[in-house]
Amino acid sequence: MQKIKLFVESDKGKDILTILIVILVGISSFYLGRLSKQDALNGVKIEYKGQEASAIGSLEANMPKISLNPSITERIQANSKGNYFASKKGKKYYSAGCSAGKSIKEENRIYFNTSSEAEKAGYTLSSSC
Repeated sequence: MQKIKLFVESDKGKDILTILIVILVGISSFYLGRLSKQDALNGVKIEYKGQEASAIGSLEANMPKISLNPSITERIQANSKGNYFASKKGKKYYSAGCSAGKSIKEENRIYFNTSSEAEKAGYTLSSSC
């Protein structure tokens, strides 16, 4: 115990102790930042048992005079047609919110309600989504 006390009180010991404290504070700050970011990604999920919620129907009923951005309009139309889509000429299918399928023209798209429907039709999920 006496040797440790003498080492900590020396100049070399104080330098090492200061460096150790700076490193520990840096590491703990890094992990606290990561923890705060993880909680923000989870969000809140509301589930309704025995009934379905329709955000699209409420948007159309409650806001008929508001003009929406094209990207929002496209999303609403995509969700009303199906949750997944594929190209008539391709072999991959995409989720409605996937940006990888934006290049597929509307007239070449096939819509599916579930991923299993798309897979039964012979399509595989795109690795981009």
